[in-house]
Amino acid sequence: MTDNEITYQVRGAIYDVYKALGPGLLESVYEEALVYELKQRGLQVERQKSVPILYKGNMLNSELRLDLLVENQVIIELKSVEEMKKVFGKQLLTYLRLMNKKVGLLVNFNTDNILMSIERVIN
Repeated sequence: MTDNEITYQVRGAIYDVYKALGPGLLESVYEEALVYELKQRGLQVERQKSVPILYKGNMLNSELRLDLLVENQVIIELKSVEEMKKVFGKQLLTYLRLMNKKVGLLVNFNTDNILMSIERVIN
């Protein structure tokens, strides 16, 4: 599958989760529901995947985890916050760089318009 095909499927799953649960829940609830929806669509999903950090040739012991990795291609970073901050997009871009991936989606479920709360981030 291409990145665009995957993100299309992910956006549909996000919409279905939001439609069923609405805003205001914990991020972990949306994560679990989204994993279920993605698997129902036949997509391979890794949850809370460890991100290796290589610094000047040395692997750091720091524990860094991304929310979801779909089809080993697209990173999904989930939020359920009152206000989105620019640093969230930068965080996703850092994950993309560290994992050598091209595309990610940043999603805030704490909104009244989920379609306007999905940001595509490109490395």
